[in-house]
Amino acid sequence: MPNRLAHATSPYLLQHADNPVDWWQWEPAAFEEARRRNVPVFLSVGYSSCHWCHVLASESFEDEATAAYMNEHFVSVKVDREERPDVDSVYMEAVQAATGQGGWPMSVFMTPDGEPFYFGTYFPPAPRHGLPSFRQVLEGVHSAWTSRREEVAEVAEKITRDLAGQQLDLKAADGPPGDAELAQALLGISREYDPESGWLGGGDTKFPPSMVIEFLLRHHARTESDGALEMAGGLGEAMARSSLFDQLGGGFHRYVLRQRPHGPLVPHFEKMLYDNALLCRVYAHLWRATGSELARRVALETADFMVRELRTGEGGFASALDADSDDGSGRHVEGAYYVWTPEQLEQALGREDAELAARCFGVTQEGTFEEGASVLQLPQQEGVFDAERIASVRERLLGKRAERPAPGRDDKVVAAWNGLAIAALAETGAYFDRPDLVEAAIGAADLLVRLHLDEHARLARTSKDGRAGAHAGVLEDYADVAEGFLALASVTGEGVWLEFAGFLLDHVLAQFTDPGSGALYDTAADAEKLIRRPQDPTDNATPSGWSAAAGALLSYAAHTGAESHRTAAERALGVVKALGPRAPRFVGWGLAVAEALLDGPREVAVVGPADDPATRTLHRTALLGTAPGAVVAVGTPGSDEFPLLADRPLVGGGPAAYVCRNFTCDAPTTDADRLRTALSG
Repeated sequence: MPNRLAHATSPYLLQHADNPVDWWQWEPAAFEEARRRNVPVFLSVGYSSCHWCHVLASESFEDEATAAYMNEHFVSVKVDREERPDVDSVYMEAVQAATGQGGWPMSVFMTPDGEPFYFGTYFPPAPRHGLPSFRQVLEGVHSAWTSRREEVAEVAEKITRDLAGQQLDLKAADGPPGDAELAQALLGISREYDPESGWLGGGDTKFPPSMVIEFLLRHHARTESDGALEMAGGLGEAMARSSLFDQLGGGFHRYVLRQRPHGPLVPHFEKMLYDNALLCRVYAHLWRATGSELARRVALETADFMVRELRTGEGGFASALDADSDDGSGRHVEGAYYVWTPEQLEQALGREDAELAARCFGVTQEGTFEEGASVLQLPQQEGVFDAERIASVRERLLGKRAERPAPGRDDKVVAAWNGLAIAALAETGAYFDRPDLVEAAIGAADLLVRLHLDEHARLARTSKDGRAGAHAGVLEDYADVAEGFLALASVTGEGVWLEFAGFLLDHVLAQFTDPGSGALYDTAADAEKLIRRPQDPTDNATPSGWSAAAGALLSYAAHTGAESHRTAAERALGVVKALGPRAPRFVGWGLAVAEALLDGPREVAVVGPADDPATRTLHRTALLGTAPGAVVAVGTPGSDEFPLLADRPLVGGGPAAYVCRNFTCDAPTTDADRLRTALSG
């Protein structure tokens, strides 16, 4: 019989709707029930494409005896971290503080007042690798709750007090970072960069550093640092040639790791919308800076992957594809959809082309993954193989792979991640003359306005199947959607997207900003009160809401001259001044925004009839300028679509471009080459 999760909109929660556990969603009634029964709350946080979340569910949450014990002694609450990043953030802080590490699934035991007192992540069904079994944890917590309640209350109170006291102090960072701090950040990244492998850091797990690459590209454009561009190119090439990138279908997996010493990097196979949106955009920017054919191909194949495999029927983009899929025998196995044996290559291609594919993509007899299978990568330099023949091989392998059971898809539309996708698709479509990609960006933006945005400019965090979710948007939603709308405005010349971005950013100023310090909070002032109001300026898998808001506020101010928005951006960047030199990998987007601030950013207005080829040439040239964070407006003379177009006449009766920065404007130009030079950083 289905439990309370049967009516959820989250695919992750729906995966648990048939568990024998009597799950509750995160709601006041769950905590009231715990108070009434005088039992602790067990909070389980995960997401739909999380491999170890599935393992914990199959081992423990689907076990009748374990579920019966949970139902008797706890109120169990299931949370999708993608729907409730605020809940996830607050309790993940507690887990990391108590255990020194975190991750998902996250398991937290708390009082009926939401005060945590015991934590963990995955617990096995039987003790192993130094971990207690999940049943032992349940029994231990129940025993402590019933026999040592005062001790539990003291621990919970202390943890809650400590968390509430951890507010950021921005007094040490007086103003935004300058040249010195950004040069120091570059030095910090260079110390972590391995020129031989092309990766950052010496650990065995590699996450895609998309925001760091954006900083490196902008730093090169502003300072002409050869080292910054070399690192950006090296990181881009290392990722694109590795198994992090899906060599057949395009798009990126979540991360890669080395499973044995000196062994190959193999991916964790889930594919997230946010990774692919960020990487699509940064590879397009890498191509813009270098003309790299590899960067062009990866940007386009990633964009095509998002549109082909993640676009929903409503026009938005789904959150993720699972790591696991059916291996053809009924078993759900991680990576089954993506890996190949030499025998499978021969069945798909014939012997000769199979041998070619094995050499090109690194497929070996012993396998580079598990059970003799290999993940595809490009260990050889391009140009060694016949390009047309390899293209044919890829096409046939992709067709054969399509016959396999596909990984599950989380169809939840997350506002923030769709904002990132809108920016990526709009710019990639504009750079490579792919109007279909721009149309896909417009479709997603239309969905966000139609379904996620209410009449008070408040955003819903998620939607699914055309129905908005119940949870309020957080700072990253407002910031990333505004970023997407600003990119779309520059590409399409439709000022309505600038207006919508303004509505969202006014909400950021009113609801998410501390008026005294300029610090930003992850939740609105009128949002549900948790044991701590979450506030995290560090970039992780995505730009923090803090740095994303700084970037969008700065761009909007450049478009409109809004001093309040520019001031808010500068104040928000104070934390980047403090963190950038010490931990540049974890504030990459903040550093990229700081580069834009130091460069101006430049404001470009292109005026001319829409159907005039000269207007289109100037507009495209403006979009391809590498000056950090430059904003672009295009329209006809006298148009009121964009403030930057005001008082910008044609020159000699023809289309013209105006470039301004720091309250100073160059002479208008009708020459695309002169415009290119003016925007070359």
